[in-house]
Amino acid sequence: MDSAALIAFFIFVALASMLEIWLIVAWRKTHYTFWQAFLYLVNTCFTRVLWRTQVSRWLPVTEDQGAVIVSNHRSGVDPLVIQLCTDRVVHWMVAREYFEMPGISVVFKTLASIPVNRGGIDTAATKMAIRLAQQGGLVGLFPEGRVNLTDELLLPGRPGAALIALKARVPVIPCYVEGAPYDGTALGSFFMTGKARVIIGKPIDLSDYYGREGDKAVLPELTKRFLVEIAKLAGVNDFDAKLAGKNWKAGSENGNGENASDSVVATISEVPVRE
Repeated sequence: MDSAALIAFFIFVALASMLEIWLIVAWRKTHYTFWQAFLYLVNTCFTRVLWRTQVSRWLPVTEDQGAVIVSNHRSGVDPLVIQLCTDRVVHWMVAREYFEMPGISVVFKTLASIPVNRGGIDTAATKMAIRLAQQGGLVGLFPEGRVNLTDELLLPGRPGAALIALKARVPVIPCYVEGAPYDGTALGSFFMTGKARVIIGKPIDLSDYYGREGDKAVLPELTKRFLVEIAKLAGVNDFDAKLAGKNWKAGSENGNGENASDSVVATISEVPVRE
């Protein structure tokens, strides 16, 4: 190896070492574990470079404040673009079957996502989300319950976000995402380009509703309000929000002959409310 090549080699090693030191120092200033930081670094490459994501602002929460994030859902990678708005872990509620898939299950577990059953009410997942929010964590949900493949701005909403926020006594932050790539599968999005945008709304204070989770009208009312606020971020100020299924309509009956809201609240009643 001649002297020029040797000098170039040592410069490369020195720069690589400096980059490694910088990454370690930067990681220690974050709220992430090492592997979470690595995954979020990869996420930044995809969201900023491949999907050219722009965000309106940082999530409006203090460093140790819990909150529930609600958003529209047009792509399987919506959580990834929303992650650009915070340097904290967002505990997204994810369908349980993804936790059983080789490879991808490791990612969801590393990111501390919450496994939830698709059908019916998953009380274990709801309790976990409430506790995380009570402890100052960020919990992410899509009130629509699934990716919206229709021409409608928003699908009818479900009351999970309202229930979790009320029990944890934390604010709700509405978000609107557009332009995230989607070909019917979340994995396919990583082979697509896009021009995504995330708009973060003002926190919704639910303090006037604390202790009223059992009121039949409260969860539907708040669920519609969340959808309306998301729609406003999309520039639609007269959105007619609807609820998903008869089980979630105020005063309606579910298959067991009891109000769905009452049933949900009863199953998590042992979760203490944060004062």
